[in-house]
Amino acid sequence: MKKLLAIQLGLLITLCSLAQNKPAYVLYNAEGKKVSYKKMIRVLAQNDIVMIGESHNNPISHWMELEITKDCKEKRNLVLGAEMFEQDNQAALDLYLQGKISAKGLDSMARLWKNYPTDYAPLVNFAKENKIAFAATNIPRRYASLVSKAGFEALDTIPVNAKAWIAPLPIAYDSTLPGYRNMVTMMAGHGTPNMIKAQASKDATMAHFILKYFVAGSLFIHYNGSYHSENHDGIVWYLKQAKPELNIATVTTVSQKDIKHLLKENEGKADYIICVDEDMTNTY
Repeated sequence: MKKLLAIQLGLLITLCSLAQNKPAYVLYNAEGKKVSYKKMIRVLAQNDIVMIGESHNNPISHWMELEITKDCKEKRNLVLGAEMFEQDNQAALDLYLQGKISAKGLDSMARLWKNYPTDYAPLVNFAKENKIAFAATNIPRRYASLVSKAGFEALDTIPVNAKAWIAPLPIAYDSTLPGYRNMVTMMAGHGTPNMIKAQASKDATMAHFILKYFVAGSLFIHYNGSYHSENHDGIVWYLKQAKPELNIATVTTVSQKDIKHLLKENEGKADYIICVDEDMTNTY
């Protein structure tokens, strides 16, 4: 019996050792130096706003969003917000947070992303359980689509009440921002200037509602696709235009074949970079 227990213990130690030598992710700072999770949380909690840029189908991204939120809650009062909720769904989201409708009711009333049950419901439910405000920050997609087809001018034609769901008009726009220039390159001639403006309409609207729901003395954590906040661009640019005094920290997720060293091309994308093994299973 003792011999069997010794063998089992030895096997367990071996498996734990292998797991430690094959991590799913490594955490880096902007300079590409490895950093501890504990230190990251300590620094993030000292800011006014934290932007968490996710890879939408990456399970490590979603797990880290929830863990970062839980651990920051231990240090600060929080306000949460997300790209994944459009502003015209704020009323439905509020009703769910207040316990006035069920999860099924929220699904009926709001346009939820297909991966909501696995990837965003845990964040919303954490807010509900802890009575934390949760802002639906994104522009309704039909209005972003209008911009993509006809430019910012198309927003002048929408109903007055609908303008309450987007950034105040006229929307500031700088086509020379690195993120927008890179989009032109990535589209390789297949896109139009209005497609970049549609992206800007999302960035501007998310920044607007982050600031609307921001509470002085609390930490606002925002969840968005990584491209909306990488390189302190996109949403962060709009936030800084409106409130340059705010302390804003960013987190992003990247995938690499070898996560032991951060690639040069991924340095500087955020203050903290979650480098995930590219073989990680996707959520969809």
